[in-house]
Amino acid sequence: MKKRALPIILLLVVSLVLTACKTEPTATQPAATATQPPATATPQVETEEIPEPDSSQGWWNDVVFYEIFVRSFKDSDGDGVGDFRGIIEMLDYLNDGDPNTDTDLGIGGIWLMPINPSPSYHGYDVADYQAVNPDYGTLEDFQEMLEACHERGIRVIMDFVVNHTSTEHPWFLSSKDKASEYRDWYVWSDTRPAQAGPWGQNAWYQSGDSYYYAIFWSGMPDLNYDQPKVTEAMYDATKFWLDLGVDGFRVDAARYLVEDGVTLQDSKGSIAWFQDWREYYTGINPEAYTVGEVWTDTQVIAKYGEPTRGMQEYFMFDLAGDILGGLYSPDPSRIMASYLETLEYFPDQQFATFLTNHDQQRVASYFSSKLQRQQLAAFIYLMGPGTPYIYYGEEIGMTGNKPDERLRTPMQWSAEVHAGFSSVAPWEPLNEGWEELNVAAQDSDPESLLNWYRGLVNLRNRYPALQKGDYIPFTSSCRRLYTVARVLDDEVLLTVANLGVQTLENCTIALEGSDLAGTWQAEAVWGEAPFSEITFAEDGSLTDFVVAEFLDGGETFVLKLTRP
Repeated sequence: MKKRALPIILLLVVSLVLTACKTEPTATQPAATATQPPATATPQVETEEIPEPDSSQGWWNDVVFYEIFVRSFKDSDGDGVGDFRGIIEMLDYLNDGDPNTDTDLGIGGIWLMPINPSPSYHGYDVADYQAVNPDYGTLEDFQEMLEACHERGIRVIMDFVVNHTSTEHPWFLSSKDKASEYRDWYVWSDTRPAQAGPWGQNAWYQSGDSYYYAIFWSGMPDLNYDQPKVTEAMYDATKFWLDLGVDGFRVDAARYLVEDGVTLQDSKGSIAWFQDWREYYTGINPEAYTVGEVWTDTQVIAKYGEPTRGMQEYFMFDLAGDILGGLYSPDPSRIMASYLETLEYFPDQQFATFLTNHDQQRVASYFSSKLQRQQLAAFIYLMGPGTPYIYYGEEIGMTGNKPDERLRTPMQWSAEVHAGFSSVAPWEPLNEGWEELNVAAQDSDPESLLNWYRGLVNLRNRYPALQKGDYIPFTSSCRRLYTVARVLDDEVLLTVANLGVQTLENCTIALEGSDLAGTWQAEAVWGEAPFSEITFAEDGSLTDFVVAEFLDGGETFVLKLTRP
């Protein structure tokens, strides 16, 4: 079987799946009123040794990332604020260092939201690019955390805010003086420009008798990358952290870096800057990894790969919306069409997937805390292509709606005082219901969302086909049946989910053509196997194969197909 061969079915299925309704509910729209059936127990995952990573691809293709807001993860010193040592305390929860256990979450990478000094709670207005926020500890604490992660095989990337700084950064404070050497490190004007920001917003703020450009708010002045010394300073910061042992960066607000006349986002200058930056940082560490926040349509994100790709991966925002929308109003074709579109622009599968992040309504709130919807969302993207990211607390169903502070509340570890996050009142009040919704309560419950996530992540860790195999969608006689094969060489995993809440009967699946010709034996590695054998025609097609007599609402299973 050809490695990474894209089967003919991908082109044939597109005409069918693109007919799916693209209407997506707003973040505040109430969830469907259908009665939610009880969640089934987390399926048992077969235990076998984790395979050695494929060195022909980047290490990020083999791992699942976990996004951490340090301020809200774990407080180790009793000041109500999370810190680096708090992360160290809880590392065994993420990954205990033994790849053959499944009692941890199986995380292989951590993305730390901003850790630099900043006057704001969130840290996205950096005041020093080569230091850590003292609220989180010392640089030595950070290094100790980094070493502890690496000992467990966890890679660490950090937020890199290159578009703007804080107004309290020494560069900006100096730039207020028109005679300063830092004056042109920012975009200043002696008169108020008439041009608005990229969303039509006010982007010019007065300081003295001048105006500076800041697209997000007055406290985040944009850097001027027409000044080469700004790039030199960012290169210095890049080298500082890579030399310290950081494994890479998540780049914030990447699409706004370089303004080109009236083009204020996704400019050719921004794309070229990241391409040059990649050459620089891989020269320091060839295995360094970067992932970009280019919050826009998939086809626009693809421009950042022309003619060569800047960052190794970018987050797929359209795909995340289609996964959630395709589960809110159950529609497998919408999800499959979105994956196919993403793979059309990124056929090498070098992209990052997620459900929501620190800027968006949490998954649990989107689905009104319906457990089955959260389980299905996790199943879809953790069994799909791309590098998955889990936002902290998503695995236990933490809720959160705007404003942003309520999306970033303290982690709910236990029913102890202050949810086990701190010995004192935390920096931000806990979510309601934390006494019942916490890690300790879900840890030993086989039906919990936490154990569902643990099972899925550890299953993905065991099978390279789930990490980077081809994505082959099937058609079905049942509109709400999601059936996809993940294929890498001779490793074939068939993933199946009933996205609806009602039982499906005698669903058939079909495939126009593929590299799967012949008979395969089926073994359940997740859920229960409804059949023991499946035969594809000589051209790899499949016609009206009954996948199961009955499939309960929300039921999922993964079958490993092997030739007899």
